[in-house]
Amino acid sequence: MTKPIILAVDDDPQVVAAVRRDLAAHYGADYQIAMAESGASALDLVRELGSRGAEVALFLVDQRMPGMSGTDFLGEAVTLAPEAKRVLLTAYADTDAAISAINDVGLDHYLMKPWDPPEDRLYPVLDELLEDWAADRRPTFAGIRVVGTRWSPASHDVKDFLSRNQIPYLFLDVDHDAEAQRLLETAGEPALPTVFFPDAPPAIRPDRRTLAERVGLHTEASAPFYDVIVIGAGPAGLAASVYGASEGLRVATIEREATGGQAGMSSRIENYLGFPNGISGGDLARRAAAQAQRLGAEILTTAEVESVRVEGPARVVRLSDGTELSCHALIIASGMTVRHLAVPSYERLQGAGVYYGATVAEAATYKGEDVFVIGGANSAGQASMMFSRFARSVTLVVRGEALELKMSQYLIDQIRATENIEVRTSTRVVDVIGDDRLEQVVLEDDAGTTQARDAAALFIFVGAIPHTDFVEGVVELNERGFVLTGPDLMHDGKPPPGWPLERDPYLMETSVPGIFAAGDVRHNAVRRVASAVGQGSVCITFVHQYLGSA
Repeated sequence: MTKPIILAVDDDPQVVAAVRRDLAAHYGADYQIAMAESGASALDLVRELGSRGAEVALFLVDQRMPGMSGTDFLGEAVTLAPEAKRVLLTAYADTDAAISAINDVGLDHYLMKPWDPPEDRLYPVLDELLEDWAADRRPTFAGIRVVGTRWSPASHDVKDFLSRNQIPYLFLDVDHDAEAQRLLETAGEPALPTVFFPDAPPAIRPDRRTLAERVGLHTEASAPFYDVIVIGAGPAGLAASVYGASEGLRVATIEREATGGQAGMSSRIENYLGFPNGISGGDLARRAAAQAQRLGAEILTTAEVESVRVEGPARVVRLSDGTELSCHALIIASGMTVRHLAVPSYERLQGAGVYYGATVAEAATYKGEDVFVIGGANSAGQASMMFSRFARSVTLVVRGEALELKMSQYLIDQIRATENIEVRTSTRVVDVIGDDRLEQVVLEDDAGTTQARDAAALFIFVGAIPHTDFVEGVVELNERGFVLTGPDLMHDGKPPPGWPLERDPYLMETSVPGIFAAGDVRHNAVRRVASAVGQGSVCITFVHQYLGSA
């Protein structure tokens, strides 16, 4: 937390110097001392401090200033820092103005100039006021604050990006939080969402790239060429990054959204080796990313791969911003893209009560309300358990006849033991109702019976499709878009057409030598976090073999 601020305002440079000296000597250890030489510049400073989440504890303001008197300044400043104590510096002739200010601006005290010696005439007064301020103080959140509305898709996108990238933030709903309105006034442009940073100007309706740069994520490569480029920072990509960097390879990992991939959105992974109490997908991703970076790998966030091509011994990756990066070996670990359901009403209310996937931060928004989850696999089950900690009720809607068809038994047992989770099997959500936000969902069972239920939110976990469009036509894919590797490329014991080498493709190598695949994006891959981690690490072994023979 940054130290609270004592702001002194006076147009006389000699007085400013004397005030700074005396305040710093007595209060410098516990407070920041800020100075301004006019009321207008002081108001600008207060607005800037407010946008950064800084607290003004006390104003010490000269009454006689050109352009704006001390009382006029305090009259405006009180709306920006209402809790700050207010002290006026006056000459003998200003006594009437000071007494009026007690009623007009809630003045706490006025001091006659000069205040020498400060030990007798300045410090005792300010000490008492600051003690009162500290006693009533409710410390402000000093981190990133997002001002938006609960039902805004743009606000949801900002919160989702920050949450998935493990960036702490405070959400302030402009419809309910007075602090949100005050912050918007300090920003100068009342646009939503606006993101306020403790050490930089606010960002108005920022895109993900801007957010990533402002919070300190790495978005640009430091070099044009790498030993290995990994596409995707899910479990497979992070494992490849860790093992590649630890073995001396120069590694760049490209992630379009957030580290962790689909697994990063899991509220609790119970069956990952070495974590007997389970671990959240976000925590696992954060640890793995930190490990990869410590070992020397670069992780580029909000960088999306547009295409891949082969140029002799180099594999060239083109990003959506036009940047091109080259490498000796390429690992495709791009995972899966959430599959959207072809229901028009879903798209209309997406981000306004209808969501694909969910984070813990979103779950807390629906405390005491009724939420619905669609899906019958582990991701839907984990989400239901997460929401049950906050929501009044959770209804898990499953198209299949039983949870046992796709869900792990430990998760089924947890769901059945949770009183506020209702499971509706052989059921679909066929429509959602609401104007600017979700109000109801319409359920339909296999018998054709429909029922409208009140709902605050609907979270959809209905599978995913492989994210491989950027390598279509470069490496062989199966009919569903998954990458074919190793033995799956062989036809009658022969390598795929156009294979240029005498050896067969390595186990995790694609139809192009030097391009590998790991994780959920591979054909017939076992879709478990542990399996993805294993594939990512094993990929590096084959990369070494490829580089050794190239």
